[in-house]
Amino acid sequence: MLRIILPLLALLLVASPARAFVSQSPAGAADAKAQAKTGADKYVELLDKLKKGDRTVDFRELRMTYTETKDYNPYGNDRAERQAMFAALSNKKWDEVLKHSEKMLEKNYVDLNAHYGAYVAQREKGNAEKADFHKFVLTGLVDSIRGKGDGKSMEQAFVVISTDEEYALLNFLGLRTMVQGLTTGGGHSYDRMTVIDPSTKTQLVFYFQIDKPFGWLGKSLKSN
Repeated sequence: MLRIILPLLALLLVASPARAFVSQSPAGAADAKAQAKTGADKYVELLDKLKKGDRTVDFRELRMTYTETKDYNPYGNDRAERQAMFAALSNKKWDEVLKHSEKMLEKNYVDLNAHYGAYVAQREKGNAEKADFHKFVLTGLVDSIRGKGDGKSMEQAFVVISTDEEYALLNFLGLRTMVQGLTTGGGHSYDRMTVIDPSTKTQLVFYFQIDKPFGWLGKSLKSN
C-alpha cells in the first residue's frame, strides 16, 4: 500500500411494575418508536447530514453506527478496489482514483483510505471545494479514532471498527508496522502493534481496541 504521511488536521426506560401493562398513549407510542430507531437508521441520518454539509456531525458516532449496517465488514471486503485506487494514485490517474474511491464509499463512507484518495484526486483536478470536503471528513475520522488517548497503553487505546483503520492511521502518522499481536485485558480485546518511526528509527508500541471487529466475527461464525 502506498505509504502516506499526513498532518493530522482525526433509556433504558425501566418500566415500573405499576406501569408495565398500561397501554401507551399516541405520544408514548411515538416516543417508543423513536427509541427503537436502530443504529443503522442513525447512520443513514448522520450520513445524510454530513453529505448536505453539516460539519457538526459526530464522526465517532458515525463510525460506530456504521457497524450496525448490513455493509459492515471489518476485515477488508474491498481490498481489490483499494489496491486499484492506490495503483491509480501512484500513476496519477485521477479519474480512475475517483472511480475506485466512489465505489468504496458507496459501501463504507467511513473508509479513511477512500477519502484520502478522493481528496488527492479532487485536489489535483482543481476541484478545491470537493477536495476540502474529503479532507474535512478524513480529518474528522482520524481524530475520532485517536479520541483522547495516545494509544500507548490498553487504557489509552485507539478504538477501531476494522483492521483497515489500524493500518491507515499508522500510515497517516508516517509509521511502519513491524509486528502485530493480539492481547486482552479488562474485558476487551486489543491489537498490539509494534511500529517504527522511519524518521527517527524509534520503535513504538500502540494498542487498538478491537471489540467491534471481534463482535462481528463472533456473530458471523455463529451464523455459519
